[in-house]
Amino acid sequence: MTLLAPVATLGRNTMGMLAAIGRIAIFFAQTIGHMLRPPFYFKEFGHALLTIGYFSLPVVGLTTFFTGGALALQIYAGGARFSAEAVVPSIVAIGMARELGPVLGGLMVAARVASSIAAEIGTMKVTEQIDALVTLSTHPMKYLTVPRVLAATIAVPVLIAVGDSIGIMGGYIVGVTRLDFNSAVYLHNTINFLEVWDVTSGMIKGAVFGFIVALMGCYYGMNSDRGAQGVGHATKSAVVAASILILASNYLLTELFFSA
Repeated sequence: MTLLAPVATLGRNTMGMLAAIGRIAIFFAQTIGHMLRPPFYFKEFGHALLTIGYFSLPVVGLTTFFTGGALALQIYAGGARFSAEAVVPSIVAIGMARELGPVLGGLMVAARVASSIAAEIGTMKVTEQIDALVTLSTHPMKYLTVPRVLAATIAVPVLIAVGDSIGIMGGYIVGVTRLDFNSAVYLHNTINFLEVWDVTSGMIKGAVFGFIVALMGCYYGMNSDRGAQGVGHATKSAVVAASILILASNYLLTELFFSA
């Protein structure tokens, strides 16, 4: 029996992981189903849109700005080894639009929004406010989940587009002030090498990431245990799950969009 203990532990963990995936898949299907049927709570949707989109702009903007500046420094240092310093503007623009803007923006939104949603809904469950919604003939998923998921799916791509612009501006400021690039030449190279699909693909990633963030926040909030410890665990699990799914889905989308 002692020799079989590691195998039994592995089996329990595997079955637990598969059960969790199944529960999330069912929650995903239920959310999509409720999106397609009335009633719709537009006031909750507007509030979620403001909270997820507008209030997340400062943290996304600061993250992308400093990332764009650091990216310019790193590319210049690497390109200098091969006398290819001129590629800095184009690589910064493409890197921010395709990868760093969407991924970093999605992760920052996950840290801010998924935790907030999970804590809010988890607290509502602990204080029996969700039970009160059922008593008032209001479906909790329609009132709590659908508006937040829709708002995140719409708001995050806009955040990503703004973050891309700020990140490219960060690279431009560093390139002009620290690396002695000509301002007009830097902007010219950025515009010439950046294509519409580079920006569009990043915004599509943003929509997927926003959906994941809100879905994980709502799922773990709805399924949190009672008490403060249960809410804390739900909040942590929502951020971890959203972050892992963002990185995994980013690879799959990159493979789909840009594979040869």
